[in-house]
Order: sequence, then structure tokens, then C-alpha cells
Amino acid sequence: MTLPGLALLAAVVVYPLVAALVSAFYKQSLLFPGREFVGLDNVRAVLNDNFSQLLTQTLVFTVGTTLLPFVIGFGLALALNTRIRGAKVLRGVMLIPWLVPGVVVSFLWMWIFNANYGVLNAILQGLGIIDDPQAWLAKPGTAMAAVIVAKSWQSFPWMMVMLLAGLQTVPRELHEAAEMDGAGVIRRFRSITVPHLKGIIGLVILLEIIWNFQHFDIIYVLTGGGPAGSTQTFATAVYETAFRSYDLGRAGALGLLWMLLLMVLVVVYIRFTEAGEE
Repeated sequence: MTLPGLALLAAVVVYPLVAALVSAFYKQSLLFPGREFVGLDNVRAVLNDNFSQLLTQTLVFTVGTTLLPFVIGFGLALALNTRIRGAKVLRGVMLIPWLVPGVVVSFLWMWIFNANYGVLNAILQGLGIIDDPQAWLAKPGTAMAAVIVAKSWQSFPWMMVMLLAGLQTVPRELHEAAEMDGAGVIRRFRSITVPHLKGIIGLVILLEIIWNFQHFDIIYVLTGGGPAGSTQTFATAVYETAFRSYDLGRAGALGLLWMLLLMVLVVVYIRFTEAGEE
């Protein structure tokens, strides 16, 4: 009974994955037929090129797009967990960025960051923070920060919903008892809220790290990995190597190293979920 599902999985997931990884050991191009076995030459070439810079930029993007939306989502979850008027409506409104496709999000923030008519420049100039319009996406010093902000705007609602669901499982009696004993807001948050949400916080952060480590669309649409490769990550580098440089061998080598790093994150996630179940 499981054979049809396994066959479909093998056809659309396993076979393409294996074929891509096998290409790492061949000299192969999209421009010419045939291929030549070269062993680990492609892997060595990738490691000796700009691998450390690529890894660093991928980690910067991953950490930034995990911590920033987590802080925003947690703050909003705490606010929406109170008895404020219109909380249900606000929850629905806050989900909009998460529902918008990544390409649409990219064009929206491309307009916000635009050097000539962008909203961000207009606001900052109106407040007197900057004197001249800034090309946020065209400068290596600001491009990565701009991409992180755009991706964080899209992903914070998911974190907010997960954390809000966890907050609603914390017994109010514990907070009331602690308040009667003289515990302040910060003490109750540290001693009651955080311990109850420890499992959800770990799960949300690990999943977001795994997803962001392989994110592609917003980076590629906003900057294409530029300027001067300052926003290049593993996802965009594999695409550029395969479909711009037409070098399937080096793209496969990059994909192989990328997958090995992802496997470490997946193992951590599995161990964490198993510990939670126990």
C-alpha cells in the first residue's frame, strides 16, 4: 500500500537529489554533452575559492532572519496574549506578511528600499536622519541588512502564532499566585513564561534556522546575490554556478557541502524533538 507513495517520492525527490550529488564528482557542463569523472576536484576547487565567505554570509543571513523575527514575534505574542480590545482582529492582520508570496514580498521591499522614490528614504529624510537618498540594496554595507529585514518581515507572523499558542497554555493561576507573592512582570516572565515555552521556543528557532539556511527567493529577487557578492548564500551560489556559469560539477560540489551542513542542523532538530517526546 505504501509502494505508490514511495515510488513518487523516489521519482521527484530521491532521484534528482542523488543525480545532483553525483554530478559533484564529474566535470560536467550544461553547454557540452558528456562528462568526465574528476573525483574530489570540484569539492577542492569550491573549498579553495570563496567558500569561507559564502559560509559566513549564509550564517549571517540565517542568524539575522531567525533572531530578528523571533524577537518581533515574541513581543507581539506577549502583547496579543493580554486582554486588549480587537486582539482577534489583530492576529488575523498580523498574518498577512506570512501569507504573501516571497516574490511579492521582494518587490514590495524593493520599492521601499528604492534609492529614487523609496518610502524608507523619504521617512528618514523627513526625520532628518539622512541628508541624501541611500541606495540600500546597491551598497555591500547595507544590502545584507536590507535582505534580512525583508525576510524577517515575512516570517515573524509564523513565529508569533506558534509562540502565542504556547502562551495560551500557560496557566493563569501560576501568574496570579506569583503576583500575590510579590513577583514582578520580569520575574514572572523569566520564572514562569519562559520555562513553559522552552520546548516551543527551541522548535521554532530550529525550524527557522533550517528554512533560512536554504532560503532563495527573497535574496535572489532583491539583490541576485550582489552587490559584489555581498548577499550571496549557498542557495543563490548553487543557482548561479549551475545556470549562469553552466558548471554542473561545481554546483553539485557546492550542493554536496551545503547538504552536509544542513544534515547537522537536521540531526540537532531530530534530537531536540526526541528529547521533547521523552
